[in-house]
Amino acid sequence: MTYTTYTPKFTGRNVPIAEIAKATGKDPQYIRIGLQRGIFKFGYAFKNDNSSEYNYFCPDKQVWEEIGYFREVAANE
Repeated sequence: MTYTTYTPKFTGRNVPIAEIAKATGKDPQYIRIGLQRGIFKFGYAFKNDNSSEYNYFCPDKQVWEEIGYFREVAANE
């Protein structure tokens, strides 16, 4: 018996927090706090200097590896 594994075509796109939240059935704030505290390993939370705001980067490959979610996006999206 032969098995094939599916590996998505990763582009390095930043998967939005809202998209991850919808895919996991969690609140976006839950995802943000998990990233800020380093609990989730599928992305990064960067705190802006002299601010209480964060920027988030969740590469599509890391999201797929950690939670199994992937959505291919056309280059013009």
